[in-house]
Amino acid sequence: MTKYLTIAGAVVIGIVCAFFLFNGTSKALSVNDVGSDPAAFAGTITVTGITAGTSQQDPTIFAIVDKKELQCTTPNCNKILLPVRHKGKLPIIGDEVRVTGSFVSENGGYLFAADKLKVVRHHRIGG
Repeated sequence: MTKYLTIAGAVVIGIVCAFFLFNGTSKALSVNDVGSDPAAFAGTITVTGITAGTSQQDPTIFAIVDKKELQCTTPNCNKILLPVRHKGKLPIIGDEVRVTGSFVSENGGYLFAADKLKVVRHHRIGG
């Protein structure tokens, strides 16, 4: 009887662990969290930011800033722009996005290559 209880307990613990592991409830990082040292982040991560602009040279690249930068009203804000490459439809300026992917080294710097992009909400920025 003890053998069956041990096996049943192990199965329940395995199911609970699998649920939390594959549920995707991991916390997204901010642009300020990763922007100062992108080389420190290996593997797949999720980053949240506000779309600040798009590249005129490459239609698959846009830039995001930290959400806290929306609160900065002085002209000398030190904003970190995180370039993101995504092959799908790009967000518009002011969209808050969650991008999942990894950093890649490109042209002497780092670029975030997004496999997934989700628009969370839109913020009115600018005048």
